[in-house]
Parts: sequence; structure tokens; C-alpha cells
Amino acid sequence: MEEFVVLVNPEDEVLGLMEKQQAHINGLLHRAFSVFLFNSKGEMLLQKRASVKYHSPNQWTNAVCSHPRDGETYLAGAKRRLKEELGIEAELSEKFSFIYRADVGGGLWEHELDHVFVGSHESDFNLNKEEVEEVRFISPQDLDKEISENPENFTEWFKIILEEYKHHF
Repeated sequence: MEEFVVLVNPEDEVLGLMEKQQAHINGLLHRAFSVFLFNSKGEMLLQKRASVKYHSPNQWTNAVCSHPRDGETYLAGAKRRLKEELGIEAELSEKFSFIYRADVGGGLWEHELDHVFVGSHESDFNLNKEEVEEVRFISPQDLDKEISENPENFTEWFKIILEEYKHHF
């Protein structure tokens, strides 16, 4: 099934739809969301992207990153992807949005108007293995250490979004 992203201008006004991979080849600005989940210890949930993903396979990233469908709100999309990728439900609150552009290799670009959501969850995941290899919780200090020592193990957009997240909290 072809997936489409919603192309927008910087003011989030819809310009049209484009097949997802083509939008990533062209580097066109489109709607996206990112979800950060934390447990009761304040540790962040990371997911390792499945090896079959067409870009950034086997790299660690935040709980969920994806795109709302045409006519779907950012929040509804975020909740849908939590269920589809991690097999969970969680209450989410939107914290901020921003625009970024990242080279993800292979001639592909993430150029997104990203709405960032935060929620909490402890355990009991039902992972979709076509999307997610594994998940783990990590402390902020250990995460910073891992990224500085092995940045290639993390998605380009996660490193950008994490820095933006730190500026807001």
C-alpha cells in the first residue's frame, strides 16, 4: 500500500499530497510527529528501527516518529502509530512544534514540520517487527553518553529533535 504525506508550507497550510518515499527523495516539507515516552524513573523509551526499513534501519530513535494521514490530526496520528508500532496506548500532550531538515542517507531527506508529543508508559509492548526490532528505556545521562560516543547508532532526526526538546525543558 502506498503511503502519502501531507505537504505543507512553514505556516502548516496544506499544499497537497505526495507518496512518502518521493517526498523524502525531493526533500519537501511535510507534516510529521514525534513521540517521547518516559517511565516512572524518568527514563526515555527508545525504539530500534527494524532492519527492513527503507532508510535508517537498525538505528535507535524515540518512541515513535511518523506522519499524520490526510485529514488526520497530529495527535490522532501519534496515537495510531503508538498502537501500530508498539502495540500500546498512552495519553499524550503536545509540547512544541518546529521545522527541521536532515540528510538520512541514500539520497533521502527528512524535511518536516514536526509536532512533538510527550507521554508515559512502563512496559508490556507488542512490537510490530516490520517497524521495530526492540525497545529499551534509558536515562538522559546514559543517552547523552551513547549519542556522543556512537552517533551513527541513532537516527539523524532523533538527534535534532532531542536537542530541540532539551531547549524546551
